[in-house]
Amino acid sequence: MIEDLFFIEKQTYRKSIIHDLDSRVKIVLCFAAIVAMVAIPYSPLVFPVASAFIIFFLVLWALSRLSPVVYAKRLVTILPFGLFIILVQVFVQNPYYTVFTPIADLPLGLHIYQESVQFATILLLKFLVCISFIILLSSTTRVQDLLEGAGRLGLPAEFTLTLGMMIRYIFVFGYMYRKINESLATRYFRPFDSHLSYRYRLRTMAYTIGTLFIRSYEQGERTYMAMLCRGYGRESHLYIRKKPVLLRDYAFLAAGLLVVIFTPVLAWLSPSGLI
Repeated sequence: MIEDLFFIEKQTYRKSIIHDLDSRVKIVLCFAAIVAMVAIPYSPLVFPVASAFIIFFLVLWALSRLSPVVYAKRLVTILPFGLFIILVQVFVQNPYYTVFTPIADLPLGLHIYQESVQFATILLLKFLVCISFIILLSSTTRVQDLLEGAGRLGLPAEFTLTLGMMIRYIFVFGYMYRKINESLATRYFRPFDSHLSYRYRLRTMAYTIGTLFIRSYEQGERTYMAMLCRGYGRESHLYIRKKPVLLRDYAFLAAGLLVVIFTPVLAWLSPSGLI
């Protein structure tokens, strides 16, 4: 998990049209796509809109020049968290339908309904679109740029300061974990090695976790004392320099918002959407 953190941040240092965009443009486009997708009612209207949004995402991903493996790897990591909720919907009579048509009877009194399958598919499409744009944003924007972009968009200074410290020292925590893990590897210790005693493995992992927390606590104390020596106080805020938005960023933002806004509108005004 810690290695994935470094892997994700490494992808943001690549060069492409999407990587070079202002972070504010990417944040606004990401949130606009999520809001537009969530705002669409749970109806068959979701299918054409989700298809258009996925095509739009694929175009942006191609422009980012990132490997599809990066997207697949991150999607597989996130998918189990939402997949369970989506699968449960198949057995639930949700309030979006009034008539339910059973298509399969299972033991323990469970039934699979046609309408519930449709609802689960719609929920899956919404989930995929929203997660895809979040993956695109985090894979093409450095964490510090995300923080500064959010600050320029009006995120309160208290949030930017707290998030800034968390973002900075989560990587310090990651380096501590990597150093301890490498130390264990040099001693030929593997937590899942069945040749080692279970009690020995459990005791070693307990010592390792304790050492990690102690080092994190000591690092936090040193960091806090250093901040106090540099004048940190209640009125301290994270400095975010002003940065103008370039004309090309405005053009890209306008084109992206046109796609995000007019796709649901056109789908709604089409004859099939009005039925």
